[in-house]
Amino acid sequence: MKKVGIIGSGVVAKTLAKGFIKHGYEVKLGTRHVKKLQAAIGDLPVLTGSFDEAAQFGDLLVLAVKGDAATEAINLAGPENLTNKTVIDTTNPIAPLPPVNGVLQYATAQNDSLAEQLQKQFPEARFVKAFNSVGSARMVNPDFGGTLPTMFICGNSADAKIEVTEILTLFGWETADMGQIEAARAIEPLAILWCIPGFLNNQWTHAFKLLK
Repeated sequence: MKKVGIIGSGVVAKTLAKGFIKHGYEVKLGTRHVKKLQAAIGDLPVLTGSFDEAAQFGDLLVLAVKGDAATEAINLAGPENLTNKTVIDTTNPIAPLPPVNGVLQYATAQNDSLAEQLQKQFPEARFVKAFNSVGSARMVNPDFGGTLPTMFICGNSADAKIEVTEILTLFGWETADMGQIEAARAIEPLAILWCIPGFLNNQWTHAFKLLK
């Protein structure tokens, strides 16, 4: 049984934890407040611990925190615990500002991305951007009437992307590999595009599909 350490304990972290458990993985959720999380997860068969303990535990890691907390969370997890591990990066560089006509505001420059920043800060980790362009309600085996939605990914490690693609297939997704980590400059803004129908029309259950 493969072990997954999730750095984070919010809605996305818990949703993905349930997905991994559903597909036979052992999961540890990492949090700043272990006792509070233990009281909140109910009967979910998941281990809990600090960020550091979750990062040590996982053969595969998931970074599931707010974008502006990503660097601090990894530092708390211990960068040495990420060495040579695949890290699914679900984060988005959204500024802590209200949307303008449904459009969230961005926190990085146009020719940069949060994924690139993390890869530069923690070069021993194998970051793969994924799960950042859909809501938590549709992350695990979504039902779109038999049509597989597309998850766009990128990262510098071919082996890590193969590993993430296998997970996405289990989770009911078609994977579109957009190449190296710089492609996150295009993938991260998809979160902003995804949110517009939600803010304007309260539509939060859609996903992207790449037609070929």
